[in-house]
Amino acid sequence: MEPTTLVTFLVAGAASLFMAWAIGAGSSGSTPFAPAVGANAISVMRAGFFVGVLGVLGATLQGANVTEAVGRELVVGTTLSPGAAIAALSIAAALVAVGVFTGYPIATAFTVTGAVVGAGLALGGDPAWNKYYEILGVWTLTPFVGSGVAYGTAKLLRHESVPERAAIPALAGLVGAILANVEFVLLGPPGGTGTIASTLGGDALVGRAAVTLAFAAAAAAALAADMRSDEAAGQRHFLLALGALVAFSAGGSQVGLALGPLLPLFDTTSVEIPLTALLFGGGVGLLLGSWTAAPRMIKAISQDYSSLGPRRSIAALIPSFAIAQTAIFLGVPISFNEIIVSAVIGAGASAGTGGISAGKMGYTVLAWVGSLVGAGVLGYGVYTAVSAVL
Repeated sequence: MEPTTLVTFLVAGAASLFMAWAIGAGSSGSTPFAPAVGANAISVMRAGFFVGVLGVLGATLQGANVTEAVGRELVVGTTLSPGAAIAALSIAAALVAVGVFTGYPIATAFTVTGAVVGAGLALGGDPAWNKYYEILGVWTLTPFVGSGVAYGTAKLLRHESVPERAAIPALAGLVGAILANVEFVLLGPPGGTGTIASTLGGDALVGRAAVTLAFAAAAAAALAADMRSDEAAGQRHFLLALGALVAFSAGGSQVGLALGPLLPLFDTTSVEIPLTALLFGGGVGLLLGSWTAAPRMIKAISQDYSSLGPRRSIAALIPSFAIAQTAIFLGVPISFNEIIVSAVIGAGASAGTGGISAGKMGYTVLAWVGSLVGAGVLGYGVYTAVSAVL
C-alpha cells in the first residue's frame, strides 16, 4: 500500500471510529434501555454494558443494508472521495458529540445523512431523489406511528377489562413473530441475508407462516408461564428482553452511519476487507461509546422525557423494535432518538401528561431539524473550502 493511501485510510478510519464512538455514546448507546431504566428494571451502568455488547452483535449480523445505503445511495453520479468521506464523518461526529455532552439527543441519522449529501453534492454529485423520498417518508411516519402504537398499547394494558396475564403474553407473541422474520447475515446466502422463518420453513409461504406462528406461540407461552410464577418479575423480564432486541437493532442500524462513508474508499483502491469484519470493527466502536459515555444520555432519555412504569415502557419498546427492523430492511438510516422519544411520548400520554417536558421536546425537535440542515451546509461548505485550498 502506498504511503498516501495508508495515511488516507488511517485518517478516514479514525474519523469513522470517532463517529462510531459518538453514536454509541448517544443514540444507539442510550436509547434502547432508557425506558427500562426509567421503569427501574435495570440500572444505568448495567444498561450501558449490555447495550454495548448487543450493539456489536447487531452491527455484525444486520449492519450491511444501512451501510450500503449511506455509502453508495445518498448521492448519484459520483463516488465519495477520501476527503469528502473524512469531512462528512468528522462533521457528523462533532455534532453528535456536542449533543452527548450537552444532554440533547442530536439525531445521528440526520447529521450523517446531511453531511454525506452535502459533501457529495460539493463533489459534483446529483441528488438521489428516490432515496430521499423513501428516507423522508420513514422519518416523517416514525413519530406518528411510534407514538400512536405506543399510546394504543399502553391504553390497552391500562384498561380494567383487559387482564395483563393475557395481554402481555399476547404482545410477546407479536414480538416473537417479528423476530422470526428479521433478516440476519449468517442465515442468508454468501453476500445476502435470510430469516429464521425462511431458513426453517423454506421458500413456501405456508412453511414460513408455520414457523412464524410457532415462534409467536413459544414466546407467548414462555412469558405466560413466567407471569404465572411472578407477575411483576415476568413484566420486568419481558421489558429487559425488549430492551435487548432494540439494542441489537440499534447496532444493526447505527453502524452504517459510521461505516457507510468508508465504502467508496475500497472502491477506488486495491484494499479488500470483508464487510463482516468491517461491521464488527464498527460495532466495537459503538461498544466503546456505550461503555464510556452512554450513561449521561440514558439518564436524559429515561428521566427527562417521561416517567414510565413497566407497562408503558413495554408499550414504548414494541413499536421501537418494529420500526427499527423495518428501517434496516429498507436500508434507511434512522435516528433511534426519534424512534424512542416518540414512543416514550405516546406511552407517557396514555396516562395524561406522563411527565413529559414540552420545553425539552421543543428543543429536541429543533436539534433534529438543525442537525440535518446544519450538517448538510457544513458538509458542502467544508469540503468546498478544503478543496479550494488544497
